[in-house]
Amino acid sequence: MAKKPASGSIGVQKARALGRALAARTLEHRAAQRRKRRAARRPRARMRAAMAPAVAIPAKTLRALAVPPPIGLLVAEGDSWFDYPFHDVLTMLEDEHGFDVESVAHKGDTVEDMAYSGGQFDDFARLLEKLLRQGRVPDAILLSGGGNDLAGDQFAMLINHAASGLPPLNDDVVHGVIDIRVRNAYAFLISGLTEIAMRLLQRPIPIVLHGYDYAVPDGRGVLGGFAFLPGPWLQPGFHRKGHGDTDANVDVMEQLINTFNAMLRQLAGAVGFGHVRYVDLRGTLSNAANYKRDWANELHPTERGFRAVAQKIADAV
Repeated sequence: MAKKPASGSIGVQKARALGRALAARTLEHRAAQRRKRRAARRPRARMRAAMAPAVAIPAKTLRALAVPPPIGLLVAEGDSWFDYPFHDVLTMLEDEHGFDVESVAHKGDTVEDMAYSGGQFDDFARLLEKLLRQGRVPDAILLSGGGNDLAGDQFAMLINHAASGLPPLNDDVVHGVIDIRVRNAYAFLISGLTEIAMRLLQRPIPIVLHGYDYAVPDGRGVLGGFAFLPGPWLQPGFHRKGHGDTDANVDVMEQLINTFNAMLRQLAGAVGFGHVRYVDLRGTLSNAANYKRDWANELHPTERGFRAVAQKIADAV
């Protein structure tokens, strides 16, 4: 008797098929929008021809902006690691590594938001069309996501109560969230982005995705989590389930992050994902006594930390 495929693999296969289907619908929508653009352009082009010529850019400004050509063009889709105030991975890749980066990332987005809402698909397709009109082909697509699927109000669901006598992590819930829900959303997203690239370029664009490093659940949010600012995202869940020992909770976070990274590594090695590269960031940021040099809060690195992460990603690209 033939062995039936595991239910998890069936879920990933379905997610990949649905991702390609959404990509096809997105491209149909974009084709309609391009027809509108062409129709709108004709009368406006005549109007612009009758107007005075545009003001030239001063030579001094052109000299000040002159830099060596970029070493590559990257398109980014993701969460707050790609969209954070003052400094993030993308600003480091541009300013310190010489890449041009175009982004549709949005802080706070989950992988499910990116995959199933359709908004970032449309934003990606629109951006890729614009780049191709300019004769620019991305060298890689960067993906960052998953932290918001785990952290925040829902984080406590991953934790068993300290009084239960059970291990701190609820393995069944963790498996369901990471190895099924988040993995399927990633498979959907990667397949959709790949389908868009295939239809516009007749080849896939390499995709680089990364795991997270070992966060410290110390109760710090953005700028301390003051008033309306986001965070904390981890410590409240631990405290709600009776786990008040920060050192022990750091160990639990290591287990959780290892599970997340193992899922990404396996997904990147799946059949049909030969153009997908996984970057392991574990050990890049400290979770020891000096961790605050690398972590600005429970989920986001400091400038120093983002610089170290960007170096790893630049090396992978």
